[in-house]
Amino acid sequence: MTRSTRREILRGAATAAGAAIINRHVGNVTTSRVFADDSGSYRFNAAETSAITDVGGVKVGHFTDSRRPTGCTVILVEESAVAGVDVRGAAPGTRETDLLDPVNTVQAVHAVVLAGGSAFGLDTATGVMRYLEERGIGYNVGVAKVPIVPAAILFDLGVGDPKIRPDAEAGYKACKAASANAPAEGNVGAGAGATVGKLFGMSRAMKSGIGTSSIKLESGVTVGAIVAVNAVGDVFDPSTGKPIAGARTKDGKSLVNSMAAILKGEPLPPMLAGTATTIGVVATDAVLTKAQATKVAQMAHDGLARAINPVHTAADGDTIFALATGKSSKPANVTLIGALAAEAMSRAVVRAVRAARGIPGLPSASEMN
Repeated sequence: MTRSTRREILRGAATAAGAAIINRHVGNVTTSRVFADDSGSYRFNAAETSAITDVGGVKVGHFTDSRRPTGCTVILVEESAVAGVDVRGAAPGTRETDLLDPVNTVQAVHAVVLAGGSAFGLDTATGVMRYLEERGIGYNVGVAKVPIVPAAILFDLGVGDPKIRPDAEAGYKACKAASANAPAEGNVGAGAGATVGKLFGMSRAMKSGIGTSSIKLESGVTVGAIVAVNAVGDVFDPSTGKPIAGARTKDGKSLVNSMAAILKGEPLPPMLAGTATTIGVVATDAVLTKAQATKVAQMAHDGLARAINPVHTAADGDTIFALATGKSSKPANVTLIGALAAEAMSRAVVRAVRAARGIPGLPSASEMN
């Protein structure tokens, strides 16, 4: 029996739902809007954008601090969205994740915040709540409407002055900047201070950032992802299996491939827990329950595993939220949505490092390749 490739498996799953997934490259944007006709051939319909904002009901806004590389990114769903979460890293920094357990009462959220600044960055959610409360958006508890705003943070305190970190005002400004247009990628928002390839220390790491992607099905369903990539491990292009950003050789001139170096016996320096973390959101306009959204968040972590190695380490707090706006009114095939979420997430990881720009001491993938 021959072994099916990941693309064949995805194609089969999508065909069962009346669509198939094939990549199409338009400039530097990867789009996936493809469908099968009655003859079984595939016709391309190139999308103009490929971002999580292609999902109906989703807006994204960044705040990037001008004083040092840090910031936050808000994913607004002002008409609310059913949500789930899955935390895989051993050193997470999060807010309102218990609320997203399917057994708990509140069914929907109004925003998700991704922020730098380590645990200090969780304060950004306060500003997002203020923005939403001013607009009468929130969970109705009778005497008030309480905005439901989960959040996750990454560690970027080692890049510039650690006393400068995103706060409530940063969260508010990110909301003011939010729109349904494709958001900027690279050194912005939660990705402003992101780095990768830290197994052998920051002196051999590289600059990363934030990236986004989406996959559209002719059936009318869209799945998108956005991720701030601040991993201990290296980033690989899943289409080639080759590293594109990560730990560098001691002279800093080329990539070392961390796992290959470990297997050859190169020792690892001590690393503090919580000094990394990749955080992201996947979203769909399909109709999901909280339990289904949680499963989609779990499956989306496969996208991290395809593009980051090692991942979910003791120094990472890797966290992915899943949102379902229901805007397409289409019932969900959860396996299909989860598979697409993983694919969108892996593409977003690659785009995050390719869009990044180097800063002193931390070159980018574009400078190394």
